[in-house]
Amino acid sequence: MIQKIIRLGAAAVLVVLSVLQFIEGEIGNGIFLFLLAGIPVLLYFRHERMIMALWYLRKQDMVNASKHLMAIRNPENTLIKGQLAYYYFLQGVMVAQTNLNKAEVFMKKALQTGLRQKLDRATAKLQLASMAMSKRRKVEAQSLLTEAKKLDEKGMLSNEIKMLQQQMKRI
Repeated sequence: MIQKIIRLGAAAVLVVLSVLQFIEGEIGNGIFLFLLAGIPVLLYFRHERMIMALWYLRKQDMVNASKHLMAIRNPENTLIKGQLAYYYFLQGVMVAQTNLNKAEVFMKKALQTGLRQKLDRATAKLQLASMAMSKRRKVEAQSLLTEAKKLDEKGMLSNEIKMLQQQMKRI
């Protein structure tokens, strides 16, 4: 919580300094300070550790992505609601290879907290469906698959959904 206040306080100080520079006639300095004030505001809405974790995840470097996620202390107090949902989502993706029970808990928390994009919600539901299917809960897996199919408007997960439906026929 204190980090949020520090970031917004730094942005406010930079904006005040920017206004003072405009009043003194130093337009270039004022513009620079005003743009510089955008950095703490950006970091308020986008946590730097989350950005780094996503970057490493995109590069398939799970070890470094996990390090950056673990470096976030007290995510409930440090992150805003949207970031917290993606924190849980990334934790679920990371833990999915080793512990399905923990991954299921993280994915459910991510959905409850509120993932913004439909594709992310569809991916989380698809992950939950595969976990339910591995635990032989066919009815739950089927309902999660249909929800994922509805959320996947662009068809980016259609191959994975079809593959899970094929596997469900075997159960």
